[in-house]
Formats: sequence, structure tokens, C-alpha cells
Amino acid sequence: MSSISPRFMQELRDRLTLSEVVGRKVKLTRAGREFKACCPFHGEKSPSFYINDDKQFYHCFGCGAHGDAVGFVMQHDNLSFIEAVEVLAAQAGLQVPQQSAQEVEASKREKSLYALMDDATRFFEMQLRDPRNPEALRYLRERGLPDDMISAFRLGYAPADGQTLRTYLAAREYTEAQMIEAGVVRRSDKGREPYSFFRDRVMFPVADRRGRVVAFGGRVLPEHLRPLAPGASKPPKYINSSETTLFHKGRMVYGESHARQAAAEGLPVVVVEGYLDVIACFQAGWRGAVAPLGTALTDEQILNLWKIIPDEDKCPILCFDGDAAGQRAAVRAAENLLPLLKPHHSARFAFLPAGQDPDSLVRGQGPKALEDVLKAAIPLVDFVWGHYTAGKSFNTPEVRAGLEKILEDETGRIADRAVQQYYRQMFRDRIYETFSASRKNRDFSNNYLKNNKKSVSPVNLRRPPAAGSALALPILLATMINHPQMIADVEEELGGLDIAGLPRLDQLRQEILQRAAGDQALDAEALVTHLKGAGYAEDLEAILSESIYIHAGFARPSADYSLAMKGWREIVSRLRQPAVDREVQAARQALAQDFSEDNQNRIRALRDVQENNS
Repeated sequence: MSSISPRFMQELRDRLTLSEVVGRKVKLTRAGREFKACCPFHGEKSPSFYINDDKQFYHCFGCGAHGDAVGFVMQHDNLSFIEAVEVLAAQAGLQVPQQSAQEVEASKREKSLYALMDDATRFFEMQLRDPRNPEALRYLRERGLPDDMISAFRLGYAPADGQTLRTYLAAREYTEAQMIEAGVVRRSDKGREPYSFFRDRVMFPVADRRGRVVAFGGRVLPEHLRPLAPGASKPPKYINSSETTLFHKGRMVYGESHARQAAAEGLPVVVVEGYLDVIACFQAGWRGAVAPLGTALTDEQILNLWKIIPDEDKCPILCFDGDAAGQRAAVRAAENLLPLLKPHHSARFAFLPAGQDPDSLVRGQGPKALEDVLKAAIPLVDFVWGHYTAGKSFNTPEVRAGLEKILEDETGRIADRAVQQYYRQMFRDRIYETFSASRKNRDFSNNYLKNNKKSVSPVNLRRPPAAGSALALPILLATMINHPQMIADVEEELGGLDIAGLPRLDQLRQEILQRAAGDQALDAEALVTHLKGAGYAEDLEAILSESIYIHAGFARPSADYSLAMKGWREIVSRLRQPAVDREVQAARQALAQDFSEDNQNRIRALRDVQENNS
């Protein structure tokens, strides 16, 4: 057999995680960003054998054993190089190729292409700082990007002149064929000279897992910085490199090298939509952010995300827009995920407020708003349940049987039998609990039945968002507007909420309380009509929307009243929890200074409140 190509060896390393290879033979223990174990190559009682997934090598400080995955299998299993590669290729699902003379030559070219892409990146970085191109740097400043973020992601600018990059690379002895193979230069269809593919665009280098630039994304400058010429057609906002020898779009994600380091430090991996979203998350402290490259998540990208996470539980957060398009994207992601699930491997789903992406949310409301969204992420099983139940009527046996069949079919797509079994049982339990609860809660008030003729059995999408969520107050208001019969019972709690920092919501709250005080039999339709007439039409459009209901199904007008009330009180309890905690701390300090019966009773009362809120 001839020698094995470096290209194949790189693909083999990319598909394998060294700790997983070693972990098949040796019991590993996490040690910070690495793993440790007792060395399998010499007898020892204290572990001195370390594995580093980022650098893809192991090292024993006792006997000096050192190497990569191939070297480990060779030494541990007493195999030749070719035999070890064949073993690892089988684990990775690859076929070991025969290497031709042409492939040997291709591997040499590949090494030069990495250098070419790095030089092209340097060129774009220099152009961004060139005083002749002020608009590009101004655009990034307008997006709130400081110098450290620009440098960390190696952002740049491709000048409008289609020959500048070509001249720069030619001066560094790269051939025209190499430039074309790397995708930075294209041949002209009109018989002219080859030209730069990216022109007059802000450049986002795409790096592989080792941080090597392999592709680019280019964003056109907005029209207030670069007005269109008279009669010119509007260019696409983004263009991306085509697939090349180095770049495989369906396997890679933007920001992977940064995310690997963040995941090794214990930070979560977050999947967002675009380049600037990744950078916004990174800047806000969520340094494990990545983005697919212009497509929905592929199977290979999902498997790669799981490999990025070194912990036993591999559960990235998939972040979507809160509108209908975001919901559709989430459904596609769930469909792709289900067949791939296995123990400790899944994902959570987070939804942004309608009209927002991570970049605009962080710039408009600060990092805390993004933190609230991501911390409220729900498990895949909850998303699937909510997708098939939220806002739907299940008041006949046939429809309930249909729901059961749909969930059975979805569960059947899970290949892992153990995970499939637990999903099936969880869905069966939820169906039983939901429809059993509906029999117990049929005694709604006459007013509720009269004004909600299409009311359905209670199917709750999910638990309310965490305390402090930017969505919590809109959810509370939506729940009350859709279920105004609860206002009399929650009036005191509603009036006591501290929302002075949100004047518009505060005004809406006061208007609701005033209207309800004058009409004890107020129904939802009459309340909405009154609020629109009072000038809150735009506010209602935002609050009574799918972007709110997707986070809390109990807020929907079709939800069961008892669940609406339960969800409302749970959110209020969470919002009040920080204040209660402060009171407990003050009470403890008072008790330490004066161990009186009154102070003891105060502590007991506050602890009761804490337990009720938990």
C-alpha cells in the first residue's frame, strides 16, 4: 500500500476526538481543559498521562510517551502505522484511500493554499485600516465592534478594485491557478483578466477547527455608506466562498476555533444565524457562539458541535428568531436532530423576541437581555411537544389519538433505542397528565366559556422564563389581557410589581387596572378594544403575538384558565424572588444583632415565602 495522503490524515483527525479514542482503552478524568489517566504504557498509581484535545496529542510525564491518535493506537495495540490508520478510519466511518502521484502533488498544493488564505486575510486586514477605505471601518464601528473584536475575528475589507488582491498575491509568488483554487479569484466569462471574487465588502474570514482561514464571507456596505450608482441593481447582502479543497460548507461552522477554546473552559456552545451574531455573543461573554454558513444545520455540523463540547453532557443551545421564520427553522433543526440523538447528546432551543437577532438585542438592550433569552432555553423534548400541541384543540378522542400517533412517529425516528424509549414514555406521560387535567378543570367560569367559544384542553408549551427575563412582563400582560377574569384575583400582585424602568408597560398596566375596576364582567375582546382606543394598538400587536406565546403557551387566549393562572403566578414568584432574598439577608443580619422572638418569626415567615416561590 502506498503512503497515506496528508489530506486524508487531516480529515481523520477532524472526525475523531483524541480523548474519545484514548477513552476506549483507558479510564479518563477531566483535569481543567485536559484529561488525565494512569499511563497505559508503564505501571503507575498516580495519573501522569494527559490528553489535550485542542492540540490533539497525549503526553506522559512519567515515561515520556507522546503522540497523537495514530501513535496511541500503534503503541497501545502494537499495530503498524497503516493498521492503526485503518482502525481509526473504521471508527470515523472513512475508507482508507490509495494515494496516487496526483494526490501527493495535491497535498503539496494544499499546504500552499493555507498560506495563500492567510496572506489574503492579512491583505483584507490592512485594507480595513487604510485611510482610503474609511467607510468599512466606520460600518464596523456603527455595529459596536471595538478593535479587540475586529482583531480577534480578523475582520477586513476587500477593495472595489478587482485586481488589487490578485497583484498582492502574485507579488508573493502565488500562481493564478492557486488563487482560483482557493476561491479568492475567479476567471472572467468575458475573456478578460481574472478578478477578485470579493469586491467592496467587509470581510469575515472563516477558520477551521485549528484556526486556519479556509474561506470568507463578504458583506456589502449599507447604502448610507455606499450609495448605489444610478441604475445599478442592489447586490446581495452577503456572498460566501464556494466549496474548495480546504472548505466544506456543510461540515464547518463559523467561529469554531473560538468555540472550542470556550467549551474547553466550560462555557456553553450557542448556535446563532450569522457572522455578526457570533461576534455579538462573543462580545457579550458567550464565547462559544458559532453559526452555520448560510444553510440550516446539517447532520455533520450537529455531530461536530457535540465533539466541540468536552463535557459528558453535550447539549448546545440553538438560538432562533421568535417569529414564524424562526419557528420554521427550529422545526427543521429538530427534525435533523431526532435521528442523531444518543445518551448525553441533544440540544436546547432558545427564541429571541420578534424582530431581534443577537447582534441587535445586545446593541439595543445589553448583554443581560441575551443572557435572559439563552438561560430560558428549553430541551428538545419540550420543543417537540410544544410544536405539536401549542394553541391546538384536543377536545375529541380522534384528535387526541392523532396527537399520540404523531408523537409516536416522531419518536420512532430516534435511532438510539434507549433514548427512543425514554422519549416515548415521556410523551405518553404528558398526554396522560394533560388530558387527565382537562377532565378536572372543566368547571370554568361562565364568563370565560361565553367569551372563549374555541377554548381548548390545557396544553402548556413550556415553563415560564427565568426571573428577570425581558419577556416576563409582556407575558404577564398578555396572560391577563387574554384572561381578564383573573385580574380581580391578581390585582394586588400586579400593582406591586416594580416596573418603573419600563414606563410604557407601566402605563399599560395602569390602564388595564383602571378599566377592570369599572367592569367586573370584562371580557378579553372588550378589554382589547378599550386598550386600542386608548392608544396601545402597537403595544398589543407586540404583546399578543406568537413571539410571546412561543415562550409561554399558557398566555394564549385558547389556554385553560387554571393553567394561565398557574403560569402567571409562577412568573410573579420568580420576579419577586430577588427582593425576597434581600429581605432574608436583612432579616438574618437583624437576628444576628438582636436574637429576639420577633426577628426569629420574621426569618420563619420569609423562609415560608421562599419555599412557596421555589
